[in-house]
Amino acid sequence: MTNKRIVSWSMAMRDFRNERTRRAGVREERLRATVGLRSAPALSAWRGRSGRRYIVGVHALVAAEVMDVTDAVIIAVRRDAAGAASVIATATVGPLFGEEARAAWLSRVQHLGATEMHVHRLAYDEPERRALMDDLIQDETRQAC
Repeated sequence: MTNKRIVSWSMAMRDFRNERTRRAGVREERLRATVGLRSAPALSAWRGRSGRRYIVGVHALVAAEVMDVTDAVIIAVRRDAAGAASVIATATVGPLFGEEARAAWLSRVQHLGATEMHVHRLAYDEPERRALMDDLIQDETRQAC
């Protein structure tokens, strides 16, 4: 006698949809591909409310790092004692996001408790960057520059 469970495709898809709705919400998802590496690259991913996944580089939240970023979305992140990340604020970084605006944003997010920044560089234009920001965060914590 074998102990095989037969599941229909429609049942499996229904269970998958239910699992996604239970886990809905913005959250960080560590990249499984970097788990076993000794010198793991500073990469992570965020899952938006839409279910889309955004790959980000993880950086220290310091002025030098903020000033170096161009044509990207910056996500200010705070980690709790257990290591779980939460989005504090986001900003699009384009040619008009000057040093003064960056310094003001950095000061504001540090005051709100952010300890690191995640940078998404794969959004090619401003509409894509704004869509990413809308997917990850509420409007009151979003800043477009």
